[in-house]
Order: sequence, then structure tokens, then C-alpha cells
Amino acid sequence: MPDFKRAGPASPSDLFWSFTWLALQGFGGVLAIVQHELVDKKQWLTREEFIEDWAVAQILPGPNVVNLSLMIGDRYFGLRGALMALAGMLTFPLLVVLTLAAIFSGISDLPGVQGALRGMGAVAAGLIAATGIKLIAALQKNVMGTLACGLLAALTFVAVALMRVPLVWVLLLVGGVACAWAYRQLGRAGTLKGLP
Repeated sequence: MPDFKRAGPASPSDLFWSFTWLALQGFGGVLAIVQHELVDKKQWLTREEFIEDWAVAQILPGPNVVNLSLMIGDRYFGLRGALMALAGMLTFPLLVVLTLAAIFSGISDLPGVQGALRGMGAVAAGLIAATGIKLIAALQKNVMGTLACGLLAALTFVAVALMRVPLVWVLLLVGGVACAWAYRQLGRAGTLKGLP
């Protein structure tokens, strides 16, 4: 794989239109599209940066991709960039959702429409799983180690999917263990020197 070449948005309006396009492509599940657009296509982030930023975006309140757009916009153009990225994420999708809601209210009881919605849910789940598998390679550079990341992911899956533990408790318990382990590993690597 060639070395990552740092790129970035050319202007706040580039952020607006990029996130508008991203939002319009990723209706119902954007993880696969966000990763492809920001890492593979635009090269605004490396895979490792994407994983780190996505993890932060997931624990912040609000939609993950909106949080990510704010972080990226702020990173490149400060508050103005964050607001432009946010506007790009929300403006046109809001118009599309309002239009679809008006149309859907008249046909929501039709069996064909309900079947189509179930099918779209399965496709979204498949896209998320495929993106997760694609990003596994980036875990090789993670300070916690591939084995620890895999065990934490498996523990999270068992707790949420099989044991039906509320997500807030999984986040606090498994996330707390993950943070403690990462802190320990960073200390061993000497990365934490000079920090309070």
C-alpha cells in the first residue's frame, strides 16, 4: 500500500459540499460510505485516524457522523469549518427526509413497502459489517494490540447482542477496561511522558 499522502478540504465550501454528498449517499447507515469517502477517496484521514475519530464520535452525544463532521470541520477551518460541515450533513438530507415522510405516510401500510424497509435494514447491516472487517487491518498499529482489541470486541458483542446488557453499562464497563488497558500500554511505550 502506498504511503498516505496528507490531503484536506480546499475550503469551507468544499467541506459543505463533501459532507452534503456524503450524507446523501449514506442514508440509513453511513459508516461504510464515510470511511470510503474520507479515507480512501479524499484522503483527509488515515485509517488509524478514522478509527480514533470514529471512536470519539461514537461516545459523544448525538449522531456519530454529525460528530465526526464537526471534528473534521473544526480541525481544518475551526468553528467556521465545523459549522459548514454540519450544514452539509444536515441541510439537503433534512429536505429529503421531510419529502419522504410526506410520501411514506400514505403508503406505509403496504406489505411491499414494509418488505423493502426490512431489506434495506439488512443491506445497511451488511455494509457496516463489511466496513468493520475492512478496518481490522488498522488495529495492527493500535497500542492495545490486535488480541486485546479482538477480545474487547467479542466481549462487547456478547454483552450487547446475546446478554442484552444495556449499552450504557457496556460502554462504562468494557470501555473503562479498554481505556485503562490503553493507558497502561501507552505508559509502557513511553507515550505518556510529560503528561500530567
